[in-house]
Amino acid sequence: MFNVDLHSHSTFSDGTLTPGELVARAAQRGVALLALTDHDDTGGLEAARAAAAEHPIRLIDGVEISVTWHGQTLHVVGLGVDPSNAALQSGLAATRGGRVDRAGKIIAAFEALGITGSRDGAQQFASNPRLIGRTHFARFLVRQGVVKDIKTAFKRFLGGGQPCYVPHQWATLGAAVSWINGSGGTAVLAHPGRYPLDTAQMRALLAEFRDLGGTALEVVSGSHRPHHSAAFAAHARQFGFAASAGSDFHSPQESYHDLGSLPALPPGCVPVWERFSH
Repeated sequence: MFNVDLHSHSTFSDGTLTPGELVARAAQRGVALLALTDHDDTGGLEAARAAAAEHPIRLIDGVEISVTWHGQTLHVVGLGVDPSNAALQSGLAATRGGRVDRAGKIIAAFEALGITGSRDGAQQFASNPRLIGRTHFARFLVRQGVVKDIKTAFKRFLGGGQPCYVPHQWATLGAAVSWINGSGGTAVLAHPGRYPLDTAQMRALLAEFRDLGGTALEVVSGSHRPHHSAAFAAHARQFGFAASAGSDFHSPQESYHDLGSLPALPPGCVPVWERFSH
């Protein structure tokens, strides 16, 4: 099987490995085609490309864009984007600004609970000061002994409906797809099995994503169980999407799947990486 991983994160967003370390780990674990898809930022791609030149691995320039759709936060991965594209960079900059605003509100929520030091604590885990996210706050809570792990931090404090969850209006679905397509990339709906949508809502999302120019679904994901992959393989066939696979790797200690350990796509899928593997 051709070993691909088209969804991963570095210290330029909320991963714990530098771009170079990420590429080296992927190569060591047998990944042949890797996409670095940091949240709302392409700043790590240059270092990742330099590292890829030193290893038997091919790098795809990517990004993961935060989206609000009918009040629900979604993520759209862009594969094969042009990081020098002005419209893409303008959109990402605006989205990053929203992250700074949200971080301030999260800090205030922690203060209201009597949990102090979250600003400096989260910042210590954020190599990129423009991209302080919930995972950085979760790591702070683990280090302080407030919770035992990242999952519990989201369940008790940072997940939807919890006391430190701050809703935010991200980019529209149409804008994210437009930025990706306008830069020559391929728009992929990331980890669709994670979204709390019923069948009708999911079908509406997939139809709208397709009509806006989205062309692929992340069928195999680090956060998908086998029944998710089977269901979204069927959706991909029905809506005419290519199928992607990505671990959503953040850290050797935190991620559900390490780089290079993804299962194969279900039968009948058209792999999105056929567009990049030649």
